[in-house]
Amino acid sequence: MACFVGESIEPDGGFDPVTISHGEPSLPASFRWREETLNIESVVRAWRSMKMDRGETYLARHWYELALAGGRRAVVYFDRHARRGQSRWWLYTIEAS
Repeated sequence: MACFVGESIEPDGGFDPVTISHGEPSLPASFRWREETLNIESVVRAWRSMKMDRGETYLARHWYELALAGGRRAVVYFDRHARRGQSRWWLYTIEAS
């Protein structure tokens, strides 16, 4: 069962410049959350969410459902509109270990 987390996470490792050049966030191989490293085995699915502002529609978040090492799943998102100094990557939900 997935539990809501809603906490920022830190990406580990390098970034893919090709992905970034296409306007997509570069998904790292792992994230640091609290005292744990979340190693990504695969992307189960990916989607985007939009937001309306003053009559215009903008891409707001890139969402990823991830299969993690050890058999757990997590949903993370990349916030395209994070303010300077704020985290862009967030852990939305994770399965209890």
